[in-house]
Amino acid sequence: MALAEHIERVKQRLKEGAYTSEASVSQGILLPALNELGWPVFDTTIVVPEFSLEGRRVDFALCHPAKKPSIFIEVKKVGLSDGADKQLFEYAFHLGVPVAILTDGQEWSFYLPGEQGLYDERRVYKLDLLERDTDEAARRLERYLSYQRVCNGEALTAARADYKNVARDREIAATFPKAWSTLLEEQDSLLLDLLAEKVEDLCGYKPVLDACSQFLYSVARGLYPPDAEVSKPRPSPPPSAAPTRAVTQIRTRTVEHFSFVFKGRTYEAGSAREVMTRLFQLFSNEDSGFFDRFASRKHGKKRRYLARNRFELYPGREDLVEEHSVEVSPGWWMGTNYSRRDIQKIIDLALEVAGPGMRGAVKVNVE
Repeated sequence: MALAEHIERVKQRLKEGAYTSEASVSQGILLPALNELGWPVFDTTIVVPEFSLEGRRVDFALCHPAKKPSIFIEVKKVGLSDGADKQLFEYAFHLGVPVAILTDGQEWSFYLPGEQGLYDERRVYKLDLLERDTDEAARRLERYLSYQRVCNGEALTAARADYKNVARDREIAATFPKAWSTLLEEQDSLLLDLLAEKVEDLCGYKPVLDACSQFLYSVARGLYPPDAEVSKPRPSPPPSAAPTRAVTQIRTRTVEHFSFVFKGRTYEAGSAREVMTRLFQLFSNEDSGFFDRFASRKHGKKRRYLARNRFELYPGREDLVEEHSVEVSPGWWMGTNYSRRDIQKIIDLALEVAGPGMRGAVKVNVE
């Protein structure tokens, strides 16, 4: 199986939430990728699992020559790689290993621990399999992780050249406008929270997240200059301007009334949040593994949409945990502090995890 074919399969399985543990990431993503990159994965003097280092262990050491690590790889569960770079750097520093890789299967971060700067500043490249084109992902993995290139030194040379390449700084500067535009378009819940809190600081009243979402929507399309004074509510954008999705679309009218159809039966709901939580309960009733697979998907930048520990829903925000979390099933908690746009994204993500069969059985409408 070619590397590109493996990446395509992994991307589909990631969307389905198939990798629910570190072991499944190692066996289902990493080791097959190393095999396609030429590594003798069954030779444990070359690809060493649980490499021992003074009572501590690195998930994998890639060695050349045998038993001499050239690369350390730390594997995490999908969406849970944040903060693991410090431990990996300590291991790499101790033995002078020049390259360190941190991956949760979806995101791959390539580091040069011996360079200067903070951990993020020593990252040569960050690859997100679901965000990058398959051919580009394959080229990057070949560039830094091909067995032949590691053995002849080309991989390390390429990593160091990329690290020092001043073109990266120019690319970053050129990407700022696009990044800002994307933030406005995607409306991450953290951005909505920051906007709501700042409005409250300035005027004493905290807007609902949907009002924040509408404001950012208008700014993104140039309908609302960021420095304009607010004199009256702006009209909602025409339906034709709303983003389209293949399945399920939550819309609002003057009198908000929500309903959805699941397997031919119509369910009434009092809010978009109720639609979301009820759908998750129905998905779980149909498929006992749905919650585990959904929880294994990468969620927001910091938050988890669904977790066994309710405090993972809003890290560092106990006030939001108390006010905006609901136990959708015994031992499973879900956050509800989201705009309708975010709720739509969460439902779409759930439909990806549920699979094509379930996707065709769900319709969401507002009467």
